[in-house]
Amino acid sequence: MLWLLLGLLLIAGSGIPGLFLPRDGQGGERIACGLLLTGVLICTWPLIGIFCGQSLLLDAHWAVPGGRFVLELDAISAAFVAPLLLVVATGACYSLGYWPQHRHPGNGRKLRLFYGLIAGAMLLLLTARNSLLFLLAWETMALSGYFLITTEDEKAEARRAGYIYLIATHSGTLALFGLFALLAPGGGSGIWPAAGSLPAAGSAVFLLALFGFGMKAGLMPLHVWLPGAHAAAPSHASALLSGVMIKTGIYGLVRLTSFFAAIPPWWGWTVLLLGAVSGILGVALALAQHDIKRLLAYHSVENIGIIALGLGLALLGRSYGQPELVLLGLSGCLLHVANHGLFKSLLFLGAGSMIHATGSREIGHFGGLLGRQRWTGLLFLGGAVAISGLPPFNGFVSEWLIYLGAFQTLAVSGSPLPGALFAAPALALIGGLALACFVKVFGLSFLGTARSEAAAHAQEAPPVMLWPMALLLLACAGIGLLPGSLRPLLERAAQAWTGALPLPPLAPQLAPLTVIGGAGWLLVALLLLVGWWLRRRSAAAPRQCGTWGCGYPLSTPRMQYSASSFADGLVRLFRFVLGSERHGGRVAGLFPERAELAGHTPDPVLDRGLTPLFSGLARLLYRLRRGIQNGLVASYLFYIALTVVVLLTLLSR
Repeated sequence: MLWLLLGLLLIAGSGIPGLFLPRDGQGGERIACGLLLTGVLICTWPLIGIFCGQSLLLDAHWAVPGGRFVLELDAISAAFVAPLLLVVATGACYSLGYWPQHRHPGNGRKLRLFYGLIAGAMLLLLTARNSLLFLLAWETMALSGYFLITTEDEKAEARRAGYIYLIATHSGTLALFGLFALLAPGGGSGIWPAAGSLPAAGSAVFLLALFGFGMKAGLMPLHVWLPGAHAAAPSHASALLSGVMIKTGIYGLVRLTSFFAAIPPWWGWTVLLLGAVSGILGVALALAQHDIKRLLAYHSVENIGIIALGLGLALLGRSYGQPELVLLGLSGCLLHVANHGLFKSLLFLGAGSMIHATGSREIGHFGGLLGRQRWTGLLFLGGAVAISGLPPFNGFVSEWLIYLGAFQTLAVSGSPLPGALFAAPALALIGGLALACFVKVFGLSFLGTARSEAAAHAQEAPPVMLWPMALLLLACAGIGLLPGSLRPLLERAAQAWTGALPLPPLAPQLAPLTVIGGAGWLLVALLLLVGWWLRRRSAAAPRQCGTWGCGYPLSTPRMQYSASSFADGLVRLFRFVLGSERHGGRVAGLFPERAELAGHTPDPVLDRGLTPLFSGLARLLYRLRRGIQNGLVASYLFYIALTVVVLLTLLSR
């Protein structure tokens, strides 16, 4: 465990040496990357021990009220730590090409300092077994996230995103203070209880946890901070925030629910319902976006919904005494946590490569990038297939487990549990919409002709940006092609979550995936063969050849689908919830005049709910203040007299 602590300190402090080096030199960024990679390698050693069945514990004296310095790395923590280490390492290498110090002398040092600090804080948070230590790491992570989001604090968009994030995260932290205050009498000195050692908790404990952890996870309708924050941060920081940081909210829910021996059924039903709402509306909102980073951010809301579906099924399994449902639900939940960390980070890094080449986040400014960014396009395509839940990549495996869990509810009769089967069609709808969304993103960005001058002259990203993306895609493919490789870890994590409740083995449920994995290997081999054949054929083809225009010789980029027109049909299906605004697009007559279509979908919670509410409240309080503080001496004397009367009345009782 001391190795893990040493690695944690190296990661957390990796950005400090750069603060004392010149702003325009490369020494600081290279030292930071080296220290961070060294810390990741050191932390990998104890993590391998966990994969081999060990559990590590560090219990030391801590001279603060309430405490002992207790760290533990078990199978549940390992499921979150493994993607964290990989995403942090690949993001650090990627940043050398994406955000070099000589191009960003004003904020490069700040970005590296808080990138390492947030990674170290998350590592501490995932291994802490003391409430005070957990909250300390939680707050360090939250504040570091704020400084990552506001890296470009000269932009009003970044300042607004950071402001909303700060309000949201501290609202969640206040709920966690209340949660741990309620848990303290049962947990004694703040040391966390063993799994299944507490009786069923009251409703307040679960609701506080759901608000505090759900706010961090971005579970709808608590996702208000997420789209703006992930869009404003640099791409490798967005990958860390979206791929890993939001999962600390899921970790908190998983760990908290492990404490109790009895789980009330309404806990599971609530998480399951929120998961379905978050998944469906998250992907519908993603479809309507034109900004590629906001689109990916809404897909995080969608995937958190999928993770919540798995967790909800597992909670219902514990409530109704169904070990198979517990195993499938929690395994699907934890595996999708790791999978989403990998493919979402890959997609954010791919988006960063496109932004780096074109200088824009608007999908409508891309087009035809596959001819100029071939490797970025192929890597992004792999991430798109993975997030759509298609074989041979990892997203298919975790969604398979959740599907099996949903159908497992039919095995129980005489209870409301079969009603949870609605998770299966909800998951199918989410998968179909996600596939449509990434057909839109890939088609508009990489295919067709360039839609802007910048896209027409885009350059491929340097190798230091491409290799981290390739490593993430390799990890996605590894889990998809070898689905049984993580089975022992998932089984131990499920057992650690339930405590004394015995669980069946996971191997029979994964057996069909062995056949699918074999088919995936054949598919990969076929794709490589076809790619080699096409490359040979293209070597003899003309180098300059326009896209086929259906026989029309004067094609222009304006004849292609736009981001609005492509998704218009699907977005209109959800207009009653999303409130999408649609302008123009209608033509009439045999010789119609020029027409344009534009669509805008505001966030239904932030833009249509919270912002008008707080704006109205601010106006009301402003008028109230003007009425009270009116500059008249007579009014102030009246306030003093009124205060004296009230105090005398209270003191005379």
